[in-house]
Amino acid sequence: MALTLWIALGGAIGAALRHALNVGIARIAGSDFPWHTMLINISGSFVMGVLISMMALRWNVSNDLRAFLTTGILGGYTTFSAFSLDFAFLVERKTYFLAGAYALGSVVVSLIAIFAGMALARTLA
Repeated sequence: MALTLWIALGGAIGAALRHALNVGIARIAGSDFPWHTMLINISGSFVMGVLISMMALRWNVSNDLRAFLTTGILGGYTTFSAFSLDFAFLVERKTYFLAGAYALGSVVVSLIAIFAGMALARTLA
């Protein structure tokens, strides 16, 4: 039960952070293209790469802390369900090129980011 509470607390923190960035990025970049969701997914993937690598290679952390950081905070922070919705909206608006660029950019760059985060953590460890 304690583990579930740690995950829930982390999820609340991650979701609140995601909301703040959604609002801030939309104010800066506008809302014609879902930059906010893409940037959150990329940065979340990078941080996940750093965290899982550091926890495996350097940090001795409890399962509760590991779950709080990854499943909780990053699970609440990253937004692939929102990604799917944003993609659907772009398709519904018949902006197929933007939808394709958004999907490709989000997935490919997020995958690159997780490996970059893992490489950085290995270098630091």
